[in-house]
Amino acid sequence: MTRRRCVFVWGLLPAMLVALLVPLALRSAAEGAENTPPEGFTAIFNGKDLAGWHGLVGNPKSRAKMTVEQLAAARAKSNEAMRKHWRVEGGEIVNDGHSPHLCTDRKIGDFEMWIDWKTVPKADSGIYLRGTPQVQVWDPVAGIAQAKVGSGGLYNNRKHPSKPLLVADNPAGQWNTFWIRMIGEIVSVKLNGKVTVDNTPLENYWDRKRPIYPAEQIELQTHGGEVRFRNIYLREIGPEDANTFLQGLNDEGFEVIFNGKDLEGWQGSVGGYVVENGVLICDPKKGGTILTKDEYGDFAVRFEFKLPPGGNNGLGIRTPPAGNPAYGGMEIQILDNTAEKWKNLKPYQYHGSIYGVVPAHRGYLRPVGQWNFQEVVCNGSRVTVSVNGTVIVDADLAKIDKPMDGKNHPGLKRTSGHIGFMGHGDPVEFRNIRVKRLK
Repeated sequence: MTRRRCVFVWGLLPAMLVALLVPLALRSAAEGAENTPPEGFTAIFNGKDLAGWHGLVGNPKSRAKMTVEQLAAARAKSNEAMRKHWRVEGGEIVNDGHSPHLCTDRKIGDFEMWIDWKTVPKADSGIYLRGTPQVQVWDPVAGIAQAKVGSGGLYNNRKHPSKPLLVADNPAGQWNTFWIRMIGEIVSVKLNGKVTVDNTPLENYWDRKRPIYPAEQIELQTHGGEVRFRNIYLREIGPEDANTFLQGLNDEGFEVIFNGKDLEGWQGSVGGYVVENGVLICDPKKGGTILTKDEYGDFAVRFEFKLPPGGNNGLGIRTPPAGNPAYGGMEIQILDNTAEKWKNLKPYQYHGSIYGVVPAHRGYLRPVGQWNFQEVVCNGSRVTVSVNGTVIVDADLAKIDKPMDGKNHPGLKRTSGHIGFMGHGDPVEFRNIRVKRLK
C-alpha cells in the first residue's frame, strides 16, 4: 500500500483543531463577577436571578418515563424546595449546602463551558453533565478523605479514570475556574488552567449498561456546605466542529483511503458511486458494494457520513472479495432508523449494529441531513463502534455462540479482509475516510 500523509477535504482544519483540542486560557476566576462571556459563548446565568434554571426532578432515566404534565407538576414542586436553598446575590448563585440540584431548563448535547465556583471548608459539590454525575467539587484540604485527590475528576466513573490528573484547587474561600468540554461521551476538564481530565469518557451512572445520554440538562449539585457559582458561560458545539475534533483525536497513524477525487484503490461496483466535491456518493440507480483493494486485519477506520431520509447502506469489514459482506465478513449497519419505513426493525438492524449479530445502542445519530462521525475498531475478536464520539457497540466476537438472527455468519471468524461500503439504492454520502493498521 502506498503511504500518504493524511490530508483532509476542508482547508481550515488546522485552525479548527487548535481551537478544539487546545483549551484556550481565555479567563480566570480572578477576573471577578463580570458576567461577560468570551467570544462565541453565552452567559446561561444572567447574574440577576435564576431565570433559565429549575429544581431537580428525578434523573434522566426516571424523567423519560414521565408525561409532559407529570414533569411540569414535579418541576413546580421541586422549584418550591429549590427557592428555599438557592438565591442570587452580588452576581453570584449561592446554595446553603442543601438539595435539590439547580438545573438548566434546556437539554444540551455537545458543549464547552466556563464556570467559577467557591466553597467553604468541607463542602461537597459537583457539575452534572447531561444530567449525570459528575465533575467533582470539594475542599481538598479539610474535606472528606476522598477529596485529598482534588476537584475536577469524573468521580463516578468505574471503568474509565475517575480521579483528576493533579490537585489544582485554590484554598476553600477562594474562587476557582473550570473549563469543561464534552463531545459525545468524551470529557476534558481544566481547573485553574491545569488539565485534570484529558479526553475521558463519562459513564452513565444511572444505567451502566448503556452510554451517556446524547443530550440532557447541566446541574449544579451541592451538599455539606455553602457553595457559590458565577460567570457560567456556554458554547454549544455543532456537528462540523465536533467532527473536526473527533477526526483529530489520537489520529497518529491514520492514512487516507479515499482521495476525494476518484475511486483509486477501490474495487467492486465502482460504477455505482460518484465523487463530487470530495464526497463519495452512492448512486441510487446503481449502488452495490465497493471494497478496498488492500486487506486489513486489526485496524481502526474513521469516516463521516450523511444520510438522506430513510437512507440505507453498510460498512463491510474483514470481508472477502466476493459474496455478501454481511455474512462472509461483517456489516456495520448505516441506516436512518428514524424513518417510518424502518419502524419494525429488529434490534440488530439499527444503525451501528453488527448486522444480525450484535445490536447497537440507539439515539446517537444526528438529524437527517447532518454529517455524522463514525469509528469502527477491530482488534482481535473485539469490535467497537463509536458514533459522534460515543461507543454504541463493544463486542467480543469470541463470546458469541449464536448470532441473533439465527443465520450462519462465517465472517465472524475471519481475522482479515477488505473494508467497503454496501449501497442499497439510497444516495448516502461519505467523506474523510481513513484507516489505521493496529500493531
